[in-house]
Amino acid sequence: SFCLSPASCRGRHRIVLRFPIRLVPRIARRPEYLRGGRFQAYQDAYKNGQLVNQYNKLVGIYMEKFVTTKHSMTGKSYLPHADYVACAADCTGKLIDDRSQGYDMTLITYKTITQTKSRTSGDYWLSAVYPENFVEISSHDARRLDLHSGDRVKVVSASNPDGVWELGFGSLIPMIGKVKVIEGIRPGVMAFSLGHGHWGYGARPVVIDGVTIPGDARRGAGFHANAAMRVDPVLKNTTLCDTVGGSAVFYNSQVKLMKV
Repeated sequence: SFCLSPASCRGRHRIVLRFPIRLVPRIARRPEYLRGGRFQAYQDAYKNGQLVNQYNKLVGIYMEKFVTTKHSMTGKSYLPHADYVACAADCTGKLIDDRSQGYDMTLITYKTITQTKSRTSGDYWLSAVYPENFVEISSHDARRLDLHSGDRVKVVSASNPDGVWELGFGSLIPMIGKVKVIEGIRPGVMAFSLGHGHWGYGARPVVIDGVTIPGDARRGAGFHANAAMRVDPVLKNTTLCDTVGGSAVFYNSQVKLMKV
């Protein structure tokens, strides 16, 4: 994040711009961007063949604690060293093959700089720049699926074949978005940016003490497809997860795009 005044910079990274006082005619020196050595010149990064900005901490190649700790679902020890682990798999390590059932697209997410998470949809300057997100696919998949930019598709998965958010009390929101065909994505992958598709946060009207507070459709523009992420068939109430760190598996859900 960036700050405009010293008082607002607490806990944030500062970026200092150093501009020269004198400029060579028609050629301006490049400003220096300083942030903890991340933009350090390459020739200054090494000294005597070693890194100048050293990590200077233990790098674990073999983790003995993993050997002595038992996996609660299998009773076996955890893998104590780096290795390739096939995926997607449930919490017991059993592989899941949704692709063979026709779910031929891998779902991934990302954050765009103008819409990041939950609160940015309330910033109308940002929403004016990027009012809605898209179902982003490659031109290869667009031809294969007979889809074009602007087409509306529903995102469905093996654990959410209806392609809806179930909000309770009979409230359902379909995961439907507009297609955007791009070249900067791998065939077989479908991506969408986070920050859109709200049903709360002022996107829909709410009633408080008998008074209806109107919603603003701009806050609910676009869609959100996290509900299509594969639910662990063993746990049944959470998505696939990394059983070592506990993180959700965001990039191994297979989905299908259905034109609507």
